[in-house]
Amino acid sequence: MKRLIILIVILLAGFSVYWFMLRTKSNGPKAPKQEAIAAKNHSDSFNTWVNGVVSDYLMIKDALVEADTAAAKASTTRFIAALDSIKTDEIKKDTAMMFETFMATVGDMKSNAASLLVQTDITEMRKDFSSLTDMMYPAFFKAVAYEGPKLYLQNCPMAFNDEVPANWISANPEVINPYLGKKHPKYHAGMLNCGEVKDSIVAQ
Repeated sequence: MKRLIILIVILLAGFSVYWFMLRTKSNGPKAPKQEAIAAKNHSDSFNTWVNGVVSDYLMIKDALVEADTAAAKASTTRFIAALDSIKTDEIKKDTAMMFETFMATVGDMKSNAASLLVQTDITEMRKDFSSLTDMMYPAFFKAVAYEGPKLYLQNCPMAFNDEVPANWISANPEVINPYLGKKHPKYHAGMLNCGEVKDSIVAQ
């Protein structure tokens, strides 16, 4: 009888130790869950093309901040060349209407860029840049199902004649105004940070 009692005590003690270890393990720090990798709509080469177009646009914007018309035109030339190297094969997989909308948007972007290229007055260049921005956001980013880095749509309420607003796209949330810029004839660099973030452009 004694042996039976001792055996039961040993079994109970072993089960208690096992239960305690099991609870400790389950209450310990859990490994972080792996986030699912988002499926891409387009190939890497197509997204590289889109990012190149955006990069050239941002260089035009930076040149206008500096009131550097030569640099703005050089970047615009590259922007047009990038649009001309368009990767249409993947867009053609979409419906005919979507493809036509995409091509019409690209055509409008090229027209505004071409107009900027022949301007001699920086204010007129900035107006064409404003129109180009309106062609890109949101139409272009939607048409290409944008998958690049986060961008910001920004707005100046007094871009032209102190009363006409205009938008631009930036890679940074900090407002650096391409319409009033660093060398404005009236404000100089005093209105460089005039404006606000209106929206963000993120991967779809």
